[in-house]
Amino acid sequence: MSRKYFGTDGIRGRVGQAPITPDFVMRLGYAAGKVLLDKVEMPAGERPSVLIGKDTRLSGYMLESALEAGFAAAGVDVCLVGPLPTPAVAYLTRALRLQAGIVISASHNPYYDNGIKFFSAQGTKLPDEVELAIEAVIDQPMECVSPAELGRAKRIDDARGRYIEFCKSTFPNDLDLRGLKIVVDCAHGAAYHTAPDVFHELGAEVVTIGVLPNGLNINDGFGAMAPKALCAAVLAHRADLGLALDGDADRILMVDAEGTLYDGDQLLYALVCSRANHAPVAGVVGTLMSNLALEHALARLDIPFVRAAVGDRYVVEMLSERGWLYGGENSGHLLALDRHTTGDGVIAALQVLAAMRELGGGLKALLSGLSLYPQKLINVPMVKGFPWRDDPTILAAMEAAEKKMAGRGRILLRPSGTEPLLRVMVEGEDAAEVLAIAQELAGVVREVSH
Repeated sequence: MSRKYFGTDGIRGRVGQAPITPDFVMRLGYAAGKVLLDKVEMPAGERPSVLIGKDTRLSGYMLESALEAGFAAAGVDVCLVGPLPTPAVAYLTRALRLQAGIVISASHNPYYDNGIKFFSAQGTKLPDEVELAIEAVIDQPMECVSPAELGRAKRIDDARGRYIEFCKSTFPNDLDLRGLKIVVDCAHGAAYHTAPDVFHELGAEVVTIGVLPNGLNINDGFGAMAPKALCAAVLAHRADLGLALDGDADRILMVDAEGTLYDGDQLLYALVCSRANHAPVAGVVGTLMSNLALEHALARLDIPFVRAAVGDRYVVEMLSERGWLYGGENSGHLLALDRHTTGDGVIAALQVLAAMRELGGGLKALLSGLSLYPQKLINVPMVKGFPWRDDPTILAAMEAAEKKMAGRGRILLRPSGTEPLLRVMVEGEDAAEVLAIAQELAGVVREVSH
């Protein structure tokens, strides 16, 4: 059954346009509250409680108030934590034994977008069936509970400190970061007042950039979506390492002392190799976008690798199905389920740093067993609902491109889960061939879809 409002990572869109409007978000809060009341048995006289966090977008204030009103109308209590990373909300929901966590964020998107995503009481993304149950209630009339049953709201003042301590607890007790100079780029986002403290308290000398949010500058020229600022800062400060988070801090990219950028596939490989030095790794989950070289490198270590659909929720689902612990996306969403229930940029960085400390070298040495294949991704704007999978011109172009590749790489077309785009991805051994085929395919898609 298809979902009307929920995408691959909650509900997302342009602020002020459906569905990211105050009236819809209030109804969303009410619907989620009603579903929660139906699914959770509470002791007599107690109401279920949810946690609401947000990133640094100006629109977060408006949407937070709307959500709070919707939950209160359904008879659900609300705990407010203000700006905090998405994985912090997941952690606190679980740690405080609450019934759900809600994040107001559009992650890596510009400030004028926003979104709502949910976590279960276990700190995991909601399963599809719960999202469908919420959708079934959204468009029904709101029936406010009686005045005596309305939900209450309170603010959790120590949420930031709790999360910082949790992050630090995932780093080995016998290691520290003393002697390392690290540039931390928070993208003017939710981690601006948490991430720098984590690395500083573990002993690193921390230089910060992207830590002056004004409500309108999230992801703008800083962070994982714009890593050039980090590369320049690492070189300018002669730092040992740079870390780039995105707006809600659930993804991470890293830069070494030479200014070389490392993506999620490379960091996942480093994390897995480190774990494999201590105990056998049952398997790793990537996505359709994961570089083929990662799969080949893990095969040389006799570690199984499988691909999930794009989106960290699908990586988590496949990990859970197989009982595995490690997975991620090349965009920088990394999962270490032995440390956290969801992707966390800071915790993932700490795992890579621990691997570096154990090895005694830098990122380049840690990644000596992996050399990524050239990969070209082109985003082509596409009218929503265009039947690209069945278009004969696109199918013929893909067949011709695959013949040219002759088994030396792979081709993938997939729609974005959050934007009206078709992503055209080509990877292979020869960079020039990869670029030419990607541009040719993207041209065909652009021509037939408009």
